[in-house]
Amino acid sequence: MLDFTSALYLGLQHSSASLRPWAQLTTGKPAALGVPANEERVSQALATLQGCDRAILGPSTLHLFWDLFGVLAEPGTAIYLDAGTYPIARWGVERAAARAIPVRRFRHHDPEALRWRLRQDASRRLRPVVVADGFCPGCGKVAPILDYGESVREMAGYLVLDDTQALGILGRSPGPQAPYGSGGGGSLPWAGAPDRNIIMVSSLAKGFGVPVAVLAGSDEIVGCFVAKSKTRMHTSPPSAAVVHAAERALAINHRHGEALRARLADRVRRLRAELTDHGLSASGRLFPVQTLRLGPSIDSSLVHARLLRLGLRTVLQTARAGRNGCVLIVTARHRMSDIGQAAEAIATVLRKAHPRSLLEENSHGRLEAELGAF
Repeated sequence: MLDFTSALYLGLQHSSASLRPWAQLTTGKPAALGVPANEERVSQALATLQGCDRAILGPSTLHLFWDLFGVLAEPGTAIYLDAGTYPIARWGVERAAARAIPVRRFRHHDPEALRWRLRQDASRRLRPVVVADGFCPGCGKVAPILDYGESVREMAGYLVLDDTQALGILGRSPGPQAPYGSGGGGSLPWAGAPDRNIIMVSSLAKGFGVPVAVLAGSDEIVGCFVAKSKTRMHTSPPSAAVVHAAERALAINHRHGEALRARLADRVRRLRAELTDHGLSASGRLFPVQTLRLGPSIDSSLVHARLLRLGLRTVLQTARAGRNGCVLIVTARHRMSDIGQAAEAIATVLRKAHPRSLLEENSHGRLEAELGAF
């Protein structure tokens, strides 16, 4: 069975035998009273990788976002939510809304729509907190981080980014030889943005293959979070096992990250080229999450089921507009032969489902290539 459902983009796996041993799995204390011995070193390495002053680990992005919006939910604050933001961050925003903090939504990746919302509230002198994903796999684009940051900086506000998708994949100075950039620090080094008013919350579970999360930002921001955190007071820190796995992932990224990202980019390019050869296309640009472009008459759930019968496992994704999408997630572990077999299976299914669908929006795929990777 060919599996294109794993989001372990770089293919990192951490068996117990690959990790340094630990004396005990957990401290038996809340995080505020004690963390695994190497957690601070791992946290600082992640802060440096992302271009931030300081970072703190948490069991998950759900823990960190729930806590963060409790800290930020102060009178005189308003939250401005990019409409494309992933649900985990939105659940944190809902906690602030329950405390009567006003929440405004604005169009996805639209800095002018954000500025219009801010102008509407200008007379109320609210401190803005803008919330977005650093990278959106749905549209295959990095958020307009510089524009968002500039909009809130002059009002002493914050930009909160969920950078789960980008961490480990995107990095500084992208170019033809390094389409994802270098380092794997995520969307902040990609955009070349200063971190003073930006708060990064990211899971390492995708790019680095470790089920742990990190909150990063300036010394002031992270210090405030640590001082006011409720989950650190009432819940355990990440286990020694996941901290050791994060340490290993960072070491692999330092030694082999650029080669793994180059390998991943080659496989995404091959999938897109193979689909084009069959008269097909996918959205997602060069990011490893590739969504097949299907005509309105094509039932994605039926395509998904037929591909499964042919031995190809894909992700059936429910779009917000109500239509399902059929998604392939490419990783550095896929072989080129896997890519070719997947494209052939897709073409076989679509020829049977609707021959004319092979031409659906293929010109858009060429246009994406002309506009660049992201």
